[in-house]
Amino acid sequence: MRTIRAAAAATLAISIAAGVTGCGGGTSSSGGSNDSPKTLTYWASNQGPSIEADKKILTPELKKFEEQTGIKVKLEVVPWADLLNRILAATTSGQGPDVLNIGNTWSASLQATGALLPWDKANFDAIGGRDRFVDSAVASAGAEGKDPSAVPLYSLAYALYYNKKSFAEAGIAGPPATWDELVEDGKKLSKNGKWGLGAEGSNLSNNIHQTFVLAQQHGADFFDAAGKPTFTSDGAVAAVKQYIDLMAKDKIIAPGNAEYAQNQSLTDFAKGKTAMVLWQAAASTFASQGMKPEEWGAAPVPVASGAPGQGKNINSMVAGINMAVFKNTKNIDGAKKFVKFMTSDAEQKLLNKTYGSIPPVKTAQADAAFSAPDLAVLRDTLAKSAAPLPQVPNESQFETAVGTAVKELWADAAAGRPVTTESVKARLEKAQQTMQQ
Repeated sequence: MRTIRAAAAATLAISIAAGVTGCGGGTSSSGGSNDSPKTLTYWASNQGPSIEADKKILTPELKKFEEQTGIKVKLEVVPWADLLNRILAATTSGQGPDVLNIGNTWSASLQATGALLPWDKANFDAIGGRDRFVDSAVASAGAEGKDPSAVPLYSLAYALYYNKKSFAEAGIAGPPATWDELVEDGKKLSKNGKWGLGAEGSNLSNNIHQTFVLAQQHGADFFDAAGKPTFTSDGAVAAVKQYIDLMAKDKIIAPGNAEYAQNQSLTDFAKGKTAMVLWQAAASTFASQGMKPEEWGAAPVPVASGAPGQGKNINSMVAGINMAVFKNTKNIDGAKKFVKFMTSDAEQKLLNKTYGSIPPVKTAQADAAFSAPDLAVLRDTLAKSAAPLPQVPNESQFETAVGTAVKELWADAAAGRPVTTESVKARLEKAQQTMQQ
């Protein structure tokens, strides 16, 4: 997998340099045209507890679209561990979908390939107008000063989910507000085959999200003002070490979590094997695995001061899913109709409620369904204490390089190998060299 990911990162770099524009969509010419589109291919990201769960959620909605427009949508739900590589391959091979979901952190990188439809005023007007969307969500859809490369679909932030029964049995009154409290609580909870905190050590994007936030709390970033990588700064190294130490030193994360990459930490939480997990939107997964809403709670991700905010009190990256269109799809009109459907008020309310995310469409976000306690935490975080990942063209390479370094450090911790400041810096230095090649 490391070799494949490295190759994908190299492919993206070549694509950016060449200004790739020749990617066609997944629909063949016999499937439709701009005059009479009949079929679209859609790559959806895995938002729910499983691929099958997503199919069950999305299929009835795609049927509605077909009934309204006569356009059939061929659905493929792609796991997060595979999605970026699949997209990068599609930008160069031309063998991709018509419409796809992308992590909003990839927007600037994929925009630089030239393969995605720019959402200028005319294209936004075709789906109801840009002003329907929350400004911060649109800002995550491409580099500043350029037409967005995608349209916001689901808005997310990280929260700390905790098992109320586990906390009560351990004599813990409420969720931790600081990292010291989290470690202290985690040690009380890590006994009798159960663990305090879950993680996804082989999920490169998740590794980046967590270490980026910790770097912010250490007053550091992974890039300087000119967009050059600064992976080995004292703050970045301290952030990565703090994260890995939750397993290596504090021993509140199970060693097996080093291999997790497919939401296994959520399954462990739902089964009572772990008492806490840091996640963007977990309600639908918990419900699908039999947990009742009253059995778990959600709180802001800890910060050193205990009070989330800006600067060193950032406690989440600005998360979310955007919807993009390959600009050379033969079904451009049908693709825009599909984006309009998926971002309609009705679908935004239904899908975001189902997935436990926040609608980026203003009128949908105002619905009472999104004032539940856990969603209120996500909304509050997005509004007050979240920061966007670096908006640089090589952001996806950053996720691959540093995410892999963190994955390797998780493996060291799981195997009982020492994780020191020096070993963390060495891994990050290697990642920085990869970025600079």
